Amino acid sequence: MTATLVAHGIAGGYGHRTLFDSLELTVAPGDVVGVVGANGAGKSTLLRLLAGIDAPQAGTITLQPADAFVGWLPQEHERVVGETVSEYIARRTGCKEATTEMDAAATALGDTSLSAGNGPDPADVYSAALERWLASGAADLDERLPVVLADLGLTAVGFEHAEMTSLSGGQAARVGLAALMLSRFDIVLLDEPTNDLDLDGLERLETFVRQLRGGVVLVSHDREFLARCVTRVLELDLAQNSNRVFGGGYDAYLEERATVRRHAREKYDEFADKRADLVSRARTQREWSSQGVRNAMKKSPDNDKIRRKASVESSEKQAQKVRQMESRIARLDEVDEPRKEWQLEFTIGAAPRSGSVVSTLSAAVLTQGDFTLGPVSLQVNSGERIGITGPNGAGKSTLLRALLGRQAPTEGTASLGSSVQIGEIDQARSKLSGTQPLAAAFEELVPSMASGEVRTLLAKFGLKVDHVNRPANELSPGERTRAGLALLQAEGINLLVLDEPTNHLDLVAIEQLEQALESYEGTLLLVTHDRRMLDTVRIDRRWRVEAGRVSEL
Repeated sequence: MTATLVAHGIAGGYGHRTLFDSLELTVAPGDVVGVVGANGAGKSTLLRLLAGIDAPQAGTITLQPADAFVGWLPQEHERVVGETVSEYIARRTGCKEATTEMDAAATALGDTSLSAGNGPDPADVYSAALERWLASGAADLDERLPVVLADLGLTAVGFEHAEMTSLSGGQAARVGLAALMLSRFDIVLLDEPTNDLDLDGLERLETFVRQLRGGVVLVSHDREFLARCVTRVLELDLAQNSNRVFGGGYDAYLEERATVRRHAREKYDEFADKRADLVSRARTQREWSSQGVRNAMKKSPDNDKIRRKASVESSEKQAQKVRQMESRIARLDEVDEPRKEWQLEFTIGAAPRSGSVVSTLSAAVLTQGDFTLGPVSLQVNSGERIGITGPNGAGKSTLLRALLGRQAPTEGTASLGSSVQIGEIDQARSKLSGTQPLAAAFEELVPSMASGEVRTLLAKFGLKVDHVNRPANELSPGERTRAGLALLQAEGINLLVLDEPTNHLDLVAIEQLEQALESYEGTLLLVTHDRRMLDTVRIDRRWRVEAGRVSEL
């Protein structure tokens, strides 16, 4: 089924706060709309409105046809205790809900005690439920599921019966991708679908999105993914309290946005200069008028009425010019000054240089459950910048734990150098994820900082009063990531370990992180699948981890 979604004049937010309003968006078959904006601008809120999960504060959202199948895949893969992979996929694809509705309709159809009355005909309800069940793909989901899982490398026997809570982050990301590939939605709403996907998964996701016949609205901070997939960009500009749809792809959006902002600044500067000139001229005219009256009173003899009258008339003419100038100022079309966009500006705290050798693995073999990494022989030297890539589940996290001295090898040796001060953002953002308020958790990690200093630092990272007093595990992934970056600035470090640091960060913050890495002089271990970051950040060495082996590229 082809479907069109139309949002007309909608406003969205939470509580009494409105994040965006008067938003207009039409999503037709074949459209891929990328939603961008700073963290907190309302991107996820918008997707929830389009999915019908929440109601807009104002405006309307309509579907044509009204029974179109809209699929919403939220940012974090919710793992329900006891839910298996197949049950998770059935829920994410909408097949479970469609099956439940059809079963209920079938039961009602067979209940002879139900009369037609004033309610809908049970036969019609069943017919509609059956049609939706078939459209969801539930009829052959069990047959399609093993094929897609195998295609994504999830080939373990009985994998579809494994519990979601037992999977690694990479495996969960692949299962989330499988759910998307198995879905039969008419309109797809994707919130950060690239998070935790490796390069192969990203390519598969891109292929899937480009081949969809229905409309897509997606939120992503992966710049290369946006450049390859989107046909239009919807920008939610929190600083200017505005929203705008840009035609063309992502790179065209960047160019047009730069032009729009430049023109807005030029228009304001022109207005400000013109107004300042008129104000200055009015002030001068006013001074001349006042000076003319004073001179007339001083120089004109009392008996020279003609001269005095001429001087007064001249002063009145000056006063009239002042009034004319003030009138011109009042008639100027007011131009609001473009508000400066909040930017994450930070540096990475430096510790004294470590020993010349930071970490060494010698014929090290490491085991994690059924997985084995190695034997691996590597040396990380002080000041080296190493980029690490590889498929999900290949052993990158195991390698990091070994290099940082957190997992002892079952064979061979591992050693951490002297005077190594580690700063880290791990994939799970686990340093700041407990039940303590964020400020308290931060103070425990940096006891040398006073409470006021901690709150001031967090505020610079966009984490204000309503953030720092909340339990850390209730913050959004993006907010936890920014708190982790603040921690890097507060700590003195000479070994920086970043594991998928761009996940959940907005585009401006990613660019600022890249700038901070450029000026950082310590040792760097960077694990990322962000292709533009790999091209932007200066790297001395590249390691590829695959199937339990590490190779240098």
